[in-house]
Amino acid sequence: MKKMKWLIGFLLQLIVVSSVFAGEDPYIAIVDTSFNLTSRVVTSVGPGSGVGNPFYFSQKEQQFLYDQTLFDVPICFGTFPPVSTQTRVGGLGCEQFRSNTPMNQPEICDTTGVVNGVGDFTFYGEPNAVIRKDNAGYFEWYIRLPKKPNGQINLVFQCGVLKPNTFLFEEFDSVKMCAAETGERIGTGFCTSNQVAPGINPIVNSSLPKIKAIAYPGPYSLGFTPFNLTAYKNPGTYNLTIGTDGSMINNAALQVLDGSTNARIMLKACLDKTVITKIPVTGQVNALGQVEADLEAGDLIYVRMDIPSNNKVDVYCNAQSVKLAGIGEAPF
Repeated sequence: MKKMKWLIGFLLQLIVVSSVFAGEDPYIAIVDTSFNLTSRVVTSVGPGSGVGNPFYFSQKEQQFLYDQTLFDVPICFGTFPPVSTQTRVGGLGCEQFRSNTPMNQPEICDTTGVVNGVGDFTFYGEPNAVIRKDNAGYFEWYIRLPKKPNGQINLVFQCGVLKPNTFLFEEFDSVKMCAAETGERIGTGFCTSNQVAPGINPIVNSSLPKIKAIAYPGPYSLGFTPFNLTAYKNPGTYNLTIGTDGSMINNAALQVLDGSTNARIMLKACLDKTVITKIPVTGQVNALGQVEADLEAGDLIYVRMDIPSNNKVDVYCNAQSVKLAGIGEAPF
């Protein structure tokens, strides 16, 4: 009997230890730029290019950038997303970056860049598309999850934002002199912002970008209808507020990322802006009435940023301006 108790205890301990060794670790996912469809007008040089350009990642972050194909997570799968006339990076069924403007601008966040001539630049990083003052436009990213997420999924945005038309005059010094944030009140002089009186919102919230994020099934999914991700407001209560019908509710804690006026964000020049999205749970209904599903490695996350026509700054984004970051299930 004592031997039997010892054996059962040993087996239970083995199960616990095995589950611990299964492992959960950080991941960072980006659009794979090796499938660039556009001939670059610019010259992109530096410490590296392609997948995980080191210009955008610290040495610490580079530890969590993986070659997902080693885990049998393909960059391309099936026929979704299709290629559109505004696909700048990526191919059929592949991770993609899209914009309604051409990808012919330099990386303005590189303060060491050089203007060699008209449309000819030398810089670190990736070429950008730009949406300028008083112009509506959009940027889109399709990114595969390299691992099964076990926690909340961070959408990390980092774009260049300048006061209007300043790169023309200040070139690669512009971000050191004329950096901006979306929603900023721009002054009447060159490279100036307006002060406001007490009681006046210093942010023009109607000019802030709007965010939409949707999950699509990948090669290892059990199958689900695409659904919008839901963000936690930060700072906030992080409450999961559920209505009488069992669906989540948009409120002070939650907001479904549907590209509406309630899903706005502020971007600051060359700095990270993180939106924390709730990990999807099979059977949970979001505020749009869509049913969530557990996500698997290889599922696609689609992110769209819409810039309104009353935007007063120049916004530069590229294929690596959005990162997915979180804690995932180790493949081995």
